[in-house]
Amino acid sequence: MSEFVDSRQYAPATQRNREPILEVLLKVLPPTGTVLEVSSGTGEHAVFFAPRLHPRKWIPSDPNPLALLSIAAWRSHFPADNLYPPIALDVCARIWAIERDELPKPLSNLDFKRDEIVAIVNINMIHIAPWSACLGLMAGARRILPPGGILYLYGPFKQSGVHTAASNAAFDESLRSQNPEWGVRDLDEVVAVAQSQNLSLLKTYTMPANNLSIGFQMRSTI
Repeated sequence: MSEFVDSRQYAPATQRNREPILEVLLKVLPPTGTVLEVSSGTGEHAVFFAPRLHPRKWIPSDPNPLALLSIAAWRSHFPADNLYPPIALDVCARIWAIERDELPKPLSNLDFKRDEIVAIVNINMIHIAPWSACLGLMAGARRILPPGGILYLYGPFKQSGVHTAASNAAFDESLRSQNPEWGVRDLDEVVAVAQSQNLSLLKTYTMPANNLSIGFQMRSTI
């Protein structure tokens, strides 16, 4: 385990938001099946949620090699029998790694079946990424999720084009100063993209620190 310890990264927001997020996940996730977490970051959410969401299984993922090392390190430090090893996944790719005929090695060596994925969880990504990441997330959800499957988003959002708090407006300005393609997204625009990918808005939950939890459900194609 010592070989992973120095690879662990820490996100202070995780400690503040993990309990409120867990409360919502327990309400919106299907009772069984596998959850794919897109953009797992440090891995702190994965190791916290997985044992508390048993018997569901949890697959963490991220495109960043350093994040993958951190996730693996956290998983080694807090192992759970329902937490898969992390996989490299680029949300903007036309075909995600988990969709390919040849699965990523950590999964190909395990008893994993793609059709067991019933939910996708994405926390604090679409505002710290280009808009194409949101489009890719929605398109991937349509390809992967079964009818009734759940897509869960968490983060700050504008509503009807207006920031819900001065702190969110300042955060948005800070993000755009770092990268003009980043920024707090408008909920109406996100919902419109989701609907174009056959996802229905289930419910919006008000969260601490002016964030929202958004639950979408895949409609039947019949």
